[in-house]
Amino acid sequence: MRVVFMGTPEFAVPSLRALLDAGHEVVGAITQPDRPAGRGHKLTPCPVKLLAQERGVPVYQFERIKSPEGVAKLRALAPELCITAAFGQILSREILDIPQYGTVNVHASLLPKYRGSAPINWCVLNGEPVAGVTTMLTDAGLDTGDMLLRAETPVGELETAGELTERLSELGAKLLIDTLARYPHGDLKPVPQDEAEASYQPMLSREMGRVDWTRPAREIANQIRGLNPWPCAYADFEGGRLKLYLARPCAARGEAAPGTVTVSNAKEGLFVACGEGWLEILEMQAPNAKRMVAKAYLQGKRIEVGTKFS
Repeated sequence: MRVVFMGTPEFAVPSLRALLDAGHEVVGAITQPDRPAGRGHKLTPCPVKLLAQERGVPVYQFERIKSPEGVAKLRALAPELCITAAFGQILSREILDIPQYGTVNVHASLLPKYRGSAPINWCVLNGEPVAGVTTMLTDAGLDTGDMLLRAETPVGELETAGELTERLSELGAKLLIDTLARYPHGDLKPVPQDEAEASYQPMLSREMGRVDWTRPAREIANQIRGLNPWPCAYADFEGGRLKLYLARPCAARGEAAPGTVTVSNAKEGLFVACGEGWLEILEMQAPNAKRMVAKAYLQGKRIEVGTKFS
């Protein structure tokens, strides 16, 4: 099948690779423009562009695919089907009407829950025990199109959003190939989403990272996992920012004000009182230090019991 692939970040790479490995004729990869990255703010190609170039797929980059130039290029490529995966742009009706079989999107949630730009993060932030991916037919709305196939997977107790993203990207690639083996031949009946069960979640922001220690320990642990690797949860400590990458909730073993360090040694670890329960900090980055396992940090540095994180 003659396909145009639209995607940008690492999540989309397995889907493009799977299309190529399955023998589909990918006549173009459309991505976001190169963005500044790193300390030098050097323009850097996105992961999809790198794979496409490696596999000899022509790359086209548009700030807005619905621009006249973008529409003209897509028409010239004459795809039978378009595939999107974390593309990051809304497709216009003019774009959607070009491919004969429409546009199939690989969405990283079990629709209709978690529509929007950060479904995996919100799944972890909300402590969901199960995550998944959905292939759907893109329409003019935001993740509102009819569903084709879904696949789910348990979320690990300590699994971060970054780790779950990596797993779901592979699950999504497999689901995409299963979808394309059936959908163009009429073997899949698109299923409308139940709007009564739909949920939209906002984009992530740096401000979401600050920990409120009056919340239950389990909610804070989910916040830390859900914002790893970005924007990262944090607390104020020693005049700087204590970044928190992984933590585990546990029962309280005594009374202490929320945010107070209750246990701190290299053998037992680092525990902080919360509004409900205690939080064991497993991985962190103290001000002017590197990212470390908390117990390893405490082998060389002291954090006194009674210290207050804010």
